[in-house]
Amino acid sequence: MSTVKWGRPAAGREPAGAALLGWLADAAAPGLCLITGGAGCGKSALLAWLVRHGTRPGTGRERTVHSYVPLAGLSVHGAVWTMADQLALVARGPGEFLARLAADRRRVTIVLADLHAGADPDGLAELVLALDALDHVRLVVEIRSGTDVHRQLVGSAAALMDLDEPQWTDEARRSAWHADPTGATPPPGPARQQIPAVVDFDDPAALCAADPWLVTASFDADQEEHGGLRAAWLRAGQSLCREQESAERALVLLTALGDGADPRLRPELARLAATADWQLDWSRVRGDMAPPWPGPVFAMTTAGLSAGRVLLADHQGVLRTVDAADGSPVGRMPQLPSPPAAVCALTDGTVLALDDQGLLHKQTLPGVPGATGIAALLDDGPALGQQLTETITTHLARSPGTALCSTPGVMAVGGADGTVHTFTPGEPDEHPRGASLHIGPVTAMAAVDLPVGDGQGSVPLLYSGGADGRVRAWSPAADPQPTPVAEHTGPVTALTAGHTPSGLALAVAWADGLIELHHPDKGRTRQLWPGAAVNALALTAGGSLLVGTDDRVMCLCPRWRG
Repeated sequence: MSTVKWGRPAAGREPAGAALLGWLADAAAPGLCLITGGAGCGKSALLAWLVRHGTRPGTGRERTVHSYVPLAGLSVHGAVWTMADQLALVARGPGEFLARLAADRRRVTIVLADLHAGADPDGLAELVLALDALDHVRLVVEIRSGTDVHRQLVGSAAALMDLDEPQWTDEARRSAWHADPTGATPPPGPARQQIPAVVDFDDPAALCAADPWLVTASFDADQEEHGGLRAAWLRAGQSLCREQESAERALVLLTALGDGADPRLRPELARLAATADWQLDWSRVRGDMAPPWPGPVFAMTTAGLSAGRVLLADHQGVLRTVDAADGSPVGRMPQLPSPPAAVCALTDGTVLALDDQGLLHKQTLPGVPGATGIAALLDDGPALGQQLTETITTHLARSPGTALCSTPGVMAVGGADGTVHTFTPGEPDEHPRGASLHIGPVTAMAAVDLPVGDGQGSVPLLYSGGADGRVRAWSPAADPQPTPVAEHTGPVTALTAGHTPSGLALAVAWADGLIELHHPDKGRTRQLWPGAAVNALALTAGGSLLVGTDDRVMCLCPRWRG
């Protein structure tokens, strides 16, 4: 139980404060509480008190405020992206946000202020009702009495606190507070800067320098495409609304620009992004035709493939190879029976895919020659891919798998219990070496062979990411490193590692959309927020990073200065 002491609400609102805390603690109470009243009645001050105390470290679970959004001037997308940021989620729009929030069953309390002053009050009210349908979400919503949207929401099955009514005020304390107003509660956080709505939405430079919340509200209200800028903005808007330099915003906007956009926009955005931390090599966006968008990317690898090739797996289990230079299609393989969570390619051309049910599937890369002549006659044993498939399938029957990776020197499987097990190609072992590395499931894995001594040999290095947000490193010949090599809020969603011209590289993505590229030998890191959930990562031989999402696949090269 929390020992954090709460101060008194301002202006004699102790009865209202006590009722709010009682509502938060009552599991049988409605999930939505409307704070209403006329202008200047103290609604904002009461919410300020709740948010200020509810966001302090050590606050009890029932009283914790997880998200606070001042809705004045915000559109639906703006509200969704603000909440998603605060809840460590990433979502392109309200539908995706609601789905991700519904999938996480932890109790969440959200406070929404000034709904009546939003850019789209009706749309925001619909969002509130959709959130209220999630039984693990508690909502406190401030709305001015007498407005159209007030009448719309008051008709719902919500708890109602009208601060114009006398029972919510202790008059004696209110009089004392007005006599000595030093205890007045300030609003939580600075007000959002109000910038005059004079922006040329056809000008990329003006767009990248403008207030992103204003741009978002304008694009929500205006269906004009502005040469493709509107679609790109709404595709990556959660990233674009983050505090950042114009160059970084131009880069993210460039990654989301479709090939049907005004052809003048791409070079102009590239010019504006010239000082960003990344350079875009290419991107393919849902709807692109030349080269075509390859579909949603659920898993991806470059390891074990011919130079310049990338293997992609989509949501339907279709495996494709594309050119790493521009994303153009190269080949397609038979469809898997279910969507893969991870894929890896072996040296003999075997492709192993682990699906979301923990089952292993085997394919063969097109164009891989089989043994012929005397070699075929002499080799009457199972091929490498067949050996590993049988061994790992046996292992998965005992311990369900959640992640998979391989190098020429090792193959590894991560499990739902946080353990990683390794297998040596050519030497199947019914009792593989294992290590417990995570609290909760292993969610992503990557592996690389490190040269040792005079270069005549190598040792495998494994990286695993988990639902605990940690990335661990382990070589099966030694004990795991005691501390994570990377850590962040929320589950790891993708990992890749490999040798690049700049040395060993490790890239990791988390559930809130953050990507980090690490060069461990040089002690340097680059971050990227693409504005979408990252499903897969891969490295090219030249050191560029491939990023796969539901509606984009992109290739970016880090810029290192100094």
